[in-house]
Amino acid sequence: MKRSLKYTMLVVFAIIAIVSNLLTQELSFFVYDQRYAIYLAIFMGTGVGRVVKYLLDKTFLFNYKTKNVSHEGRTFFLYTLMGLATTLLYVVFEVSFDYIFNDKLMRNIGAVIGLTLGYYIKYILDSKFVFVEKTDD
Repeated sequence: MKRSLKYTMLVVFAIIAIVSNLLTQELSFFVYDQRYAIYLAIFMGTGVGRVVKYLLDKTFLFNYKTKNVSHEGRTFFLYTLMGLATTLLYVVFEVSFDYIFNDKLMRNIGAVIGLTLGYYIKYILDSKFVFVEKTDD
């Protein structure tokens, strides 16, 4: 696949996952808006965003085929594992912006900055460690 198309897909999929994440957070805030609601919203948004991004990346960006349910589970586990540090990066940005500015728009801007940086780093990790064909030695 041409590099420019691959990076375009990476950006489009990141936007789709970010929108999925933030919409899920808004729904979470609608349902529960008490103490520590931001952490529940981040957790819910991260879960939805991760599944959406995984399916898009696996299917279209990496054109990766899993062999069976067990292989799918291992692949998603590795995908999630590679996302731990990048998720922490995004959470730090979102919570910091929320704390500093105490404003919903700024909280979302922090989330977008953190998610964008995280998705770029995650793409590098996924291409090296997750969506690679294993050879039998």
